[in-house]
Amino acid sequence: MGSARVRDIVGTVARLGLAAVFLVSGVLKAADPDATYVAVRAYDVLPKLGVTLVAGLLPWVEIVIGLLLLAGIGTRAVAVASAVLLLGFMTGVAQAWARGLSIDCGCFGGGGTVDPGRTTYGRELLRDAGFLLLAGWLVVRPRTLAVLSLPGRRRERV
Repeated sequence: MGSARVRDIVGTVARLGLAAVFLVSGVLKAADPDATYVAVRAYDVLPKLGVTLVAGLLPWVEIVIGLLLLAGIGTRAVAVASAVLLLGFMTGVAQAWARGLSIDCGCFGGGGTVDPGRTTYGRELLRDAGFLLLAGWLVVRPRTLAVLSLPGRRRERV
């Protein structure tokens, strides 16, 4: 197996893995909008209108990113968008940790205030750094194997 083929396989795994992360995260948030609102509010950085907007839009942004990655449409651009979103998530978690807030990130549904001993900020940042690496791979090399064959769909080439 040639090295280009191996890189295509790595890219495909990165794309599908990142798609699964965003789809699961988005669907869990969309399924419980009240919990999503509580999670966003717990970060204590946005005014009420900002919390409402972020809590209302975030699940759908994640679902769209996940679907586009799953289909392999605009892989590089979607990977950039996912990297920006992940950096925003990491910034939110880091500022909550630095400020001494005791919250669950709400990354995969739920969220809000928790007992101080139940925070997992370090693990959340490491996990998101791993997802950021997947997005970074796809930004640098968006070429992956076709998983779905959609009419008129072209594979990106680098």
